[in-house]
Amino acid sequence: MPTIASVSLVRPLDQVAEELGRSFAETGFGVVRDHGIPADLIDRAWALCREFFALPEEVKRRYHLKGTGGARGYTPFGTEQAKDAQDVDLKEFWHVGRTLPAGDPLERFMAPNVWPAEVPGFRETMEDIYGAFEASGARILQAIAISLGEAPDFFADSVRQGNSVMRLLHYPPLAPGAPEGAIRAAAHEDINTITLLLGAEESGLQLKTADGEWISVAPPEGALVVNIGDMLQRQTNGHLKSTSHRVVNPVGEAARRPRFSMPFFLHFRPDFLIEPMEKFVDSAHSPLPPITAEDYLQQRLREIKLA
Repeated sequence: MPTIASVSLVRPLDQVAEELGRSFAETGFGVVRDHGIPADLIDRAWALCREFFALPEEVKRRYHLKGTGGARGYTPFGTEQAKDAQDVDLKEFWHVGRTLPAGDPLERFMAPNVWPAEVPGFRETMEDIYGAFEASGARILQAIAISLGEAPDFFADSVRQGNSVMRLLHYPPLAPGAPEGAIRAAAHEDINTITLLLGAEESGLQLKTADGEWISVAPPEGALVVNIGDMLQRQTNGHLKSTSHRVVNPVGEAARRPRFSMPFFLHFRPDFLIEPMEKFVDSAHSPLPPITAEDYLQQRLREIKLA
């Protein structure tokens, strides 16, 4: 049975790098404790998340921005569909992206955020936790860089002003009449560089091992589940694994409860050229062709019916 490393981010970075690097190469997943995102900020964000999703459907849909690929604002229940899945996922979500200064050259890649006027304090709290996620992600990327034999700042330029997105996810209680085979989140791999996930304590998150077995991921309360995305898998030419994972439907009493989670999809800059690191290219591992982060993102969004 593969082991998912669980590390404290306040430990020396070389120790974190060794354990996380091994876990990411084997399973694509790790658990990070003491990640630096303040507990009171997390609590405020959860409260506002619940407040938003409790709004009437017609109010939430005012913030559904058609034609944007779901990059900002609200995406209604039953919209997203995993690549190659037969049914839509049983979820709704809200996206918060980077707030850029007016006239920034990257505005052509990143739409402005929208904010629900019905939820006081939403913008301030979500921008604060977005920044906290980004800071934690930067330290995790330092550990990954060290594990790859690179300097700690190896990823710094490629993610500076990256097109990162924070998702507030709501899986409603399971309703009778849902399509047979539909689950909360069908098997998929993440598009981005790395994902930092809060809220995985509630059972349901599973990853697929190299042997094809589904195993549950059960972090301690308040910890981050971190996984490698397709972009970083591509940059390391498959050395780090972007692993299939899913959120299965609960049974019994849990089926009548909503589930909330908060993934932060840390992305490269839109204009960053993703090309394989030479150290991971050999006769047995041919390189994939270079592609910009923006082109790759749009290609994948089309596959999951968001663009």
